[in-house]
Amino acid sequence: MSEPDSVADGQEHPLDPRAIPLQRITGGLFTAAVALGSAVALGIALTVGDDIPGSVRALLPAAWLVLASVAGVMAVRWPAVSYRHTAYRVDDQGIEIRRGVYWRVVINLPRSRVQHIDVSQGPLDRRYGLGTLVLYTAGTDHAKVELGGLEHGRALRIREHLLPSGMDDAV
Repeated sequence: MSEPDSVADGQEHPLDPRAIPLQRITGGLFTAAVALGSAVALGIALTVGDDIPGSVRALLPAAWLVLASVAGVMAVRWPAVSYRHTAYRVDDQGIEIRRGVYWRVVINLPRSRVQHIDVSQGPLDRRYGLGTLVLYTAGTDHAKVELGGLEHGRALRIREHLLPSGMDDAV
């Protein structure tokens, strides 16, 4: 039986709520980069594309504006939707990760299959106090499983819990 403040309580937990604004920022940056790149490409195509019919020439900027706007709205709205459909559970046997809005995936990873665990943090993750738990297994399918959006300290505690204990790794 695990102690009350242990990460291995067998209960399903959502990600840290700070994952939503972090995903909004990264989604916004990605959307802005793609929108800017496609706007430049569209501008070049309209400038040098003398063979583009007038009706298409008039519709291309409007189509770009609609697509860029939809992508911007999705960058703001999707993180909250994704957050509601992602959870994890840690117990003495291992970790279970549930995620997916349309295509739902349940990954059950027993402790005995875990070979290596990393906790990573990018600059924005550090700003929000979050980290990504990266689990490596011996299998080919799901040989690398990532769970982002965890509070950094909790990710470290899960890592410590899932690491094999009492085993000598020396050759």
